[in-house]
Parts: sequence; structure tokens; C-alpha cells
Amino acid sequence: MQRGTSRALFELLSSMRFAISLLTILSIASAIGTVIKQNDAFNAYLNQFGPFWFPVFDTLGLYSVYNAPWFVVILAFLVLSTSLCIVRQTVPMLHEMRRFREHAREASLRQFSHQASFAPALTGTAAVERAQAYLTRSGFRFRLDARTDGTLLAAKQGSAGRLGYFLAHGAIVLICIGGLLDGDLPLKLQMWIGDKQPTSGNQLIASIPDSARMPISNPSFRGNVFIPEGRSANTAVLAVGDNILLQELPFTVSLKKFHIDHYENGMPKRFASDILVTDNESGEHFEHTIEVNKPLDYRGITLYQSSFEDGGSILQLVGHSLLVGQPGKLLEFKTEVGESQPLKHPKFSSTLELTNFRAFNIEDMGAGSAAGAQATRGTARLQEHLGSGARTTHEKDLRNLGPNYTFKLRDEAGQAREFQNYMLPIEQAGRWFMYSGTRNAQSEAFRYMRLPLDENGRLDTWFALHQTMFDPANRAEIAARFAARSFGLAAANAQMRDALAQTATHTLTLFADRGYQSVGRFLESTVAAGEQERAADVFVKILQGLAWESWALARERAGSPALELNPMRAQYLNDSITALSDSLFYGAPVFLQLMSYDERQATVLQATRSPGQPLVFLGSLLLVLGVFAMLYIRERRLFVLLKPHEALVTLSSNRKAMDVDETFQRHVDGLRAALGSVVSEAPSATAAVTDPVRGS
Repeated sequence: MQRGTSRALFELLSSMRFAISLLTILSIASAIGTVIKQNDAFNAYLNQFGPFWFPVFDTLGLYSVYNAPWFVVILAFLVLSTSLCIVRQTVPMLHEMRRFREHAREASLRQFSHQASFAPALTGTAAVERAQAYLTRSGFRFRLDARTDGTLLAAKQGSAGRLGYFLAHGAIVLICIGGLLDGDLPLKLQMWIGDKQPTSGNQLIASIPDSARMPISNPSFRGNVFIPEGRSANTAVLAVGDNILLQELPFTVSLKKFHIDHYENGMPKRFASDILVTDNESGEHFEHTIEVNKPLDYRGITLYQSSFEDGGSILQLVGHSLLVGQPGKLLEFKTEVGESQPLKHPKFSSTLELTNFRAFNIEDMGAGSAAGAQATRGTARLQEHLGSGARTTHEKDLRNLGPNYTFKLRDEAGQAREFQNYMLPIEQAGRWFMYSGTRNAQSEAFRYMRLPLDENGRLDTWFALHQTMFDPANRAEIAARFAARSFGLAAANAQMRDALAQTATHTLTLFADRGYQSVGRFLESTVAAGEQERAADVFVKILQGLAWESWALARERAGSPALELNPMRAQYLNDSITALSDSLFYGAPVFLQLMSYDERQATVLQATRSPGQPLVFLGSLLLVLGVFAMLYIRERRLFVLLKPHEALVTLSSNRKAMDVDETFQRHVDGLRAALGSVVSEAPSATAAVTDPVRGS
């Protein structure tokens, strides 16, 4: 029973169907790995696939397909299956390669699809010698079988084509073993036995425990080396999910200078690193320049130019107040990317964590871009006043938006909110805005608040509107000015002015709560569904009028002359109201504006040790040779049965081909000429079928 089970298991593992099934699964997995970018940041996958599909794909290991446990297991089974196929077929195939089948029966030969007979002029020893000479000239190896009724010459050529089977299958084994060695298998084995444990990456290198440090002798790894200009590194970071392992390197890499060239649109064209490599044991050092597709090989480790990051740029920031009753600049300071800095103010206390800076940003400003996304929604009628006021097309609009920086504001309770601000204004539909994105978690996309620039290209007007319109002390005055402008100062209109002033005050109160969202909820709860669109139009016009009066009031208090309302200023008011609504969801007491910067760049090098690479290269070469042998080296067997009054010629081929008929005819004509006779029966021109001699 046990022997039967083992036999069945062996038959399964060594069967071609099983191997082909494994290859099919691996092909599908490889296709997925090609479509889905591998080993990217988890937040990038969250943004791409959303909160529902992200954990599903994460569970399946699709973000690192080639290192997923199921992929490694299938690869290992493919190695086992292919190896067993080789073992199973070696003996019979080698036996078949050595066989000449010189004992084939005449009855079997006459069943061949390609067979012909004729009466030879020569007989006996002379005929045999002539036939031998012809076969030798034609490149056949042969054996003789002397029989009572004649002599059989069993010839063959192209038996080496069967070696293609061993070459191709051996190549698959080598490539798979190379893939296993160059994958995470050695690393995972050390983690499974409990020798190494990943740790959080939010800590200093010096504080990483030994359990998360891989020795120099680690046979296989692939990690990143982050080096700012003027600094050095002798470790690589290996990503393991959300955690890391630290790989020790036998040398130290110092970045002397990082070079980057850009196209006219700002996209990177070339980047390279001038490095100094120092051997940790001997102290020997040399300089080298690493570029994309021009790596450095040293001590069995290859360094590739992977990407580049900020290396600690110095930023000059100004904090504009978003606190009601606290106008003007609250903060002005310098900070370095990668550092944390406390922000102290009587009204708030936060910690600024500056995480990244990019001098060039190529963004799609067309439909579907993140720049158009906003935080709030009201009723259907009010939606057109939310988010971007510009209506973009579905075509891509790639622009270099200039420098931006990413930071977090962490409150005293430890809760952090992430922001992304652009230094330069961005033009849309002929109007200019300062963009500031915000999100509560990395799984979310940035929602952008667009602050419109005034006629002078400044933000001062918008901040003045913010302070004036949101200050409860100004609501009565703004409402009264709006009512007076609408109905005049005549005594007969006093009742209507008072009613409008009350409505305007209520509108200001609603808007100061949650912007358009509050107004939309009020309309949905108090106005019939059929009247909500008309009521929304009324509220929008009221808000526009109140914003104009707030602007006028702010200019009066600043001692500036009054302005006349024109279409350009009316559009500015609409954009300002949208930004005021979005600012209520901004989640920060200040707007941090980048005034200047001193860029410091850092290179990201990929350090790899790939012991399986030679096996993969050798396997690829053997695979080419094997496929060539199987496709182009054709095994053919020619049988010549010489009898006293008849010569029987048959041909078999291991593969049906168009030239088999022509080849058979050529050999028949050659043997006829050699034996000095004419063909008595036309040779068959049918395609080759299964060789009946195999069963003899």
C-alpha cells in the first residue's frame, strides 16, 4: 500500500502535465509581477488599489510576487518535478539513442509510411558494400544484421537532438535554483529558524539590535543604501514588509557628488553618483562613478544606481495664521529635512516633522489628478463650488510644478496629520493658486486646498478675508453692510434689510462652522427636495455678497482704497470662498509657506549579492542550445533490407516535417544509383506516422 502510494506520488511529480501546470502558474504570477510594480512603498499600493483590495493583494503577496512563500514553494516543486522528469527519462532516452533497431522485422518495415522497393542489379556482398558506402557519405551511422534471406542495414542520424531534452530541462532546473538563491529564501530560512527578526525602520542605525543585522557572510540579499552628499554608509536596508533588516557590507561607500540632469519639462534625464569605496579590512580605496545601467561590482556585491532622495535640504519657512483673531505671520524659521522641530504658540503646540523635499515635480494636472480633489461635499447644486473651480479635460496635462515639501504636524496627543505644500503658484484656467495637500493617513490620497493669489500675486488678500469673514465679532457688521447694499438705506426698506441681515448673519454662522458642508446640510434638512437647487443659488449669491463686503471691510481697516467689483474680482471671490470652506478641514493652525531652500541631495544605491546569477546565465545558455537541438536537429532512421531479388528502403522521423518526403525520395534515388537498378514502386509521399519498429 505504501509502495503503491509512493509510486503514484513519483508518477505525479515526474509527469510532464504536473510540470506544465507549475510553469503555467509561475507564468501567470510573473505576468502579475510585471503589471504590478514590485517592492514599492505600502502607501503607494494603498493609494492605487484602495482600502478594500490592498489587504487582499497583500495577503496574496502580489506586492512582492517573486518572494512570496507560495511562489517559492511552486518554484521548489518545479525544480523537484523537472529533476524527476530528467531522472525518469534518462535511462530510456539514452537507451533509445544507442539503439539502431537492427533486429526489426520485415513485416514491421513494410508498415512504414515512407517505404519503397526495387530490384537491385547488385546482390550479396557487393550490394552491402555499396549501400554502406552510400550511408557513410550521407552522414548515417549504421549496423548490419545478416539474415537467412538477406541483410538489414539499420542507419540513423540526428540522435544528438535528444540531448536537447536534457539541456532544456536541466536549464529549467538551473534557472529555478538560481532564482531560489537570488530570492529571499536564504533570508526567510534565517527568519523561520528564529535567528533573525525584522525591526521597525523608525530608529537610528546604531540602535538596531543584532537580531535585525545580517552578517557580511549572508549569501544572498538585495537592499538599498541611502547616502547624502558628503556622508558615508556601510550598511544596506533590506525591506521585509513594513519592517527592515540591516545588511552589513564589507566596504564603506562615500558620496562625493550626486549629478542629475533634467529635460526641459523637468523630468530626470540622467543621474549618477561619484563615490569613494573603502575596503573595511585592507583600507584600500578607489573612486568610481555609478550611473543607471553602469553598476559597480566589488567583492561579490553589485551596486546599482537606483534612485535619489533628499539628503537634508535646509528650508526657510513662514507660518501664516489660520487662527481667528491671530492675523499675520505666527512663525518664521529654518529647518532641515529629516528633523523634527517644536512649534510653540499660546494658541497651539505641535511638532513639525519635515519628511521630504523635491525640487522638481512632474504632475498630471488634467482630470483625475490629485490636485483637483477636495475635502467636502454639500448638495448637488453646491458641488460645483467645491474643489477646483477649473473644469479640466480627460487628457493628461504634465507640468513641472516646481519645489514641494512634505511634512507632518503632530499634536501633544501624538496624532499626526500629513501635509504637502508647493513653493510656487500653479496656474489653472488663467488663475493662480498656492496648493497645499493634506491627509490623515498614508492610505489616503492628498486632498488639496487651493489658495488664490490676488491681483498682486500675493496671499495677503485671502488671509485678510479669512480673518474678517470667520471672526464672530464682524458678522453683524458684514451682514448689515450687505443688507444696506442690497436694499439701500431708505426707511421703507428697513424691514427687508433687517430680514436679510438676519439671514446673512445666519449664513455666516453656518459657513464658519463647516463651510459649504454646513450650508448643504442645512438646505437638506429645511428645504424641500424640489426647492433645494433654487435655495442653493440664493445662498451662493449671499455668500458672494458677504465675501465682497468682508473684503471691503478688511481694506477699510487697513487704510486701503475701495475697489470696484469686476468679473476678474468676482471670480477671485468665488475661488476664495471655496478655499475658505476647504480651510475648515485643513487641520492645521498655520499655513507653512516655503520662501527659500538650500537643496542637499542623496543617492539611493541598490546593493545586491546574487550567487544564483551565474546559474541563471548558464541555464539560459543551455536552454537556447536545448531548444535549438530539439527544433533543428532531427532524428531520422533509414532501413535498407537487401534481399537476393529485392531492396526495401524505409525512413522514419521523430517529427513530421515538410521535407521528409523529399528526403526519402533523395535517399531512395541515391540507393538505386548505388545498387545499379531502377525503382519498381513509387515511394510513398504520405506524412510520417508513429514508428512501428518502436514496438518490436
